[in-house]
Amino acid sequence: MRRSAALLIVGALTLTAAACSSSSDGGAKSSNGKVTLSIDCAPPKSRPTQRKQWAADIAAFEKLHPNITVKSIDTFPCETPELFTAALKGGTEPNVFYTYFTDKQQVLDAGQAADITKYVTSENLPVKDDIMSSVWDTQKADGKIYGIPRTNYTMGMIINRKLFQKAGLNPDQPPQTWAEVEADAKKIAALGKGIAGYGDYSAGNNGGWHFTAEIYAQGGRMVSDDGTKAAFNSPQGLAVLQNLHKLRFSDNVMGSTQLYKWGDLQKQMAAGKLGMYIAAPDDITYMVQSLGAHYGDFGMGPVPGQNGPGVGTLTGGDDYMFNVKDTPEQIKAGIQLLSYLWLTEGQGQQYNYARSKSSGQAVGLPQPQLFQGATATKDAQLKAANATMSVQAFEPFVKANVPGVVEPGNAQAIYKILDTAMASTLTNPNADLKKLLDTAEQQVNQVLANAQ
Repeated sequence: MRRSAALLIVGALTLTAAACSSSSDGGAKSSNGKVTLSIDCAPPKSRPTQRKQWAADIAAFEKLHPNITVKSIDTFPCETPELFTAALKGGTEPNVFYTYFTDKQQVLDAGQAADITKYVTSENLPVKDDIMSSVWDTQKADGKIYGIPRTNYTMGMIINRKLFQKAGLNPDQPPQTWAEVEADAKKIAALGKGIAGYGDYSAGNNGGWHFTAEIYAQGGRMVSDDGTKAAFNSPQGLAVLQNLHKLRFSDNVMGSTQLYKWGDLQKQMAAGKLGMYIAAPDDITYMVQSLGAHYGDFGMGPVPGQNGPGVGTLTGGDDYMFNVKDTPEQIKAGIQLLSYLWLTEGQGQQYNYARSKSSGQAVGLPQPQLFQGATATKDAQLKAANATMSVQAFEPFVKANVPGVVEPGNAQAIYKILDTAMASTLTNPNADLKKLLDTAEQQVNQVLANAQ
């Protein structure tokens, strides 16, 4: 489930003189060896700097590959669930189309995904071997590759550095265990003036979403390996609720208002009324761009575990998949285009840090998290050299390198059910936490049975 991605990653535009429908039919290889390729999710008019950069990158790519013509399709926002489903049903998605990691099964079930395995080579995608295996796993089914990752995130603990300093805490040492969260939250809440030490969600499916991140940190899982049964009614799941119930009622560090959904904690954090909460790095961009905060106000640590950084954390992201009607030439060209736009250090939409800095865009957040090995090292060097914020503020999060675990199948239905458990935990001082999990388990098992 991505929140600010839906707000910040949007739209597309037509960059070539010829208009193109949202079908791949108009993009076949011609008899003279030319390839026409359609792709969605370019920046909209509301983001003129990024739009201009996209046009420049497309032009540069076409100059390098004079046999390839790229047509950008207007789809604002990048993915609207109803329109996305309709396109899959009608087979009208572009040659290369944007999806979230969690869309994979829907695309496969619709029979609209091309198997691109044999085209994912070091020649077409030079960073292939440096993309983390956990990220590649999100693109695979039955050993075959169906997509190219564009971004990847994992969740950690965002902290308000100013409040940490005011409370006498070291903002360069954010908490790494729930005991440390408790201790730090007490000191922050003691500042008074309506300041909460820690916050969490319990509404809008966001409570279940955060429950998932927190149980992963404990080493637990949401569903069985085969996806047919709930697995969260476990010691790890109980520990999640116990930690939160203690913070809320024994420590009184979460404030009296609860039932927060996405956007509520960001407003508190940006206003200097919240010490920390679990989120992905792009929440910081949202708070700066939409709520008037400053990058220097924030830092990050890992999602906490019981005895150290969490053993796992929720991961997610987005990618591009390929229309099942695509020709081999279009698939090869599409992978090369994605490599140029999104996966090459020093260039394109994502890793041209020098250009981003010169145009006033933020550089330095620990996202996307795609690479390992030499590419990761180079990325860190280029990011530090062009940073517009303190990279040091995010080092605890980066160094912990907590492995990501993908969302469960039927995620939104599961999250909705777990919202109730989270809400009761945070609003009822006498909540029976085990009973909450028992009830949620029964309801989730019914959802999973119906999905079979």
